[in-house]
Amino acid sequence: MKTNRSLLLAAALALGAFNSASAAVETYVIDPVHSSVGFSIRHFVSKVPGTFTKFAGTIAVDRANLERSRVEATIDVGSVNTANEKRDAHLKSPDFFDSARFTGIAFKSTAWKQTGDNTFAVTGDLTLHGVTKSVVLKVNLLGFGPGMQGAQLSGWEATTTLKKSDFGMGGPAMLSAALGDEVAITIAIEAAMKK
Repeated sequence: MKTNRSLLLAAALALGAFNSASAAVETYVIDPVHSSVGFSIRHFVSKVPGTFTKFAGTIAVDRANLERSRVEATIDVGSVNTANEKRDAHLKSPDFFDSARFTGIAFKSTAWKQTGDNTFAVTGDLTLHGVTKSVVLKVNLLGFGPGMQGAQLSGWEATTTLKKSDFGMGGPAMLSAALGDEVAITIAIEAAMKK
C-alpha cells in the first residue's frame, strides 16, 4: 500500500512538473504587417534587393530556457517582389523558383543554441525548390513587451546566407557571370502572443 502511495505521489509530481513546463511555453504568431523577409544577391558589381510579401509562422518560446524554443514558418514564393515586374516574373519561372511547381518555402527549427545574452544560432530544415537542407539562422531577440489593445509582443531579427545552387536554382548559363551564387537573407519579425 505504501509503495502504491509512493508511486501515485511520484506520478502526480511528474504530471505537475510536465504541466508547469507546458504552461511556460508561450506561442507567438508572426504579424506580417509589422515584419519583413528580405534578400539580396550580387548582380555584376552591385547587389539587388528583394522581399517576400506573404509569409506566416509561429514561435513557441520557453522563457525559462530559450534553447527549448521552436519556430516554424512558411513563405509564399509567388509573393516575391524586387520592384520590377519583368524580373519578378523571371524569378517565378522554371529558371529560378518555379513557383507553379514549388509554391512555398518552409523552415522548421531543430535546435536553438544560445550564443550571447540575446543571440542564438537556430538550426533548422529549410525546404526550397523541392530541396530540404539544414541551415543556421543567426537570431537576435529584440525583446518582449506590450503592444496595442493588450497584445503581448516579441521582436526578433535573423540573418543567414544561402547558396542558390544548393537548392537547384543556379539559373540559366547566360546569367552565370551576372549573378552571384550567395543570397543574403534578412528577417525582421514582430509576433503577438496567441490568446
